[in-house]
Amino acid sequence: MRSSIFGNLDAQPLPAGFALENHKMLRVQLPHEVLAKQGSMVAFQGQMEFDYEGAGGLGKLFKKAVTGEGTSLMRVRGQGLLYLADNADDIHLFYLENEGLTVNGRNLLAFGPELRWDIQRVQGAGVAAGGLFNTTVTGTGWVAVTTHGTPVLLDVARMPTFVDGQAAVCWSAGLQVGVNRTMKVGALIGRGSGEAMQLAFRGQGFVLVQASEGAPVVQAS
Repeated sequence: MRSSIFGNLDAQPLPAGFALENHKMLRVQLPHEVLAKQGSMVAFQGQMEFDYEGAGGLGKLFKKAVTGEGTSLMRVRGQGLLYLADNADDIHLFYLENEGLTVNGRNLLAFGPELRWDIQRVQGAGVAAGGLFNTTVTGTGWVAVTTHGTPVLLDVARMPTFVDGQAAVCWSAGLQVGVNRTMKVGALIGRGSGEAMQLAFRGQGFVLVQASEGAPVVQAS
């Protein structure tokens, strides 16, 4: 798996029309059909059609309704240059080679139409983690994800790895995922809810961790 975090992929155009215009904007060269997060188009040059993609079938629609996971997608066709962004978040590219990537739905920006996607429960983190569901993308092609702040890419193969569930942006689909509970009752080791629980990762692969648990929630006065 290749990633823009490992190397300077933004210095040149990428296969299948994907390129980083800068760290906060993705440029897609059409004609190359692309699936993107609804509302992520900030500009385009040329002639393009934007169609609501829906959930991709009744099965996915049901999963999305029940779990609340997944992002609303649009399918873009045409000729020209398409520019995508999401709240000025940083953008990172991954190239899958007949493999899978598990992504938090709110962090999924765009991917090639040759890739398959589905909403799946995170194995080992069901009821204990509040019924955690993510979007899994598989096959060969490019995936663009967003992070709130500059992330870190952790190599799980080096040692057992534990991540706050809201800070985990995406990870290799083949990893073993479980739940780790802090032994000391009420220990506030995370930044958000204060829950003494983290996702535990083991195996061969990586986890991309953002420097935030997401945009802050404004409290009503």
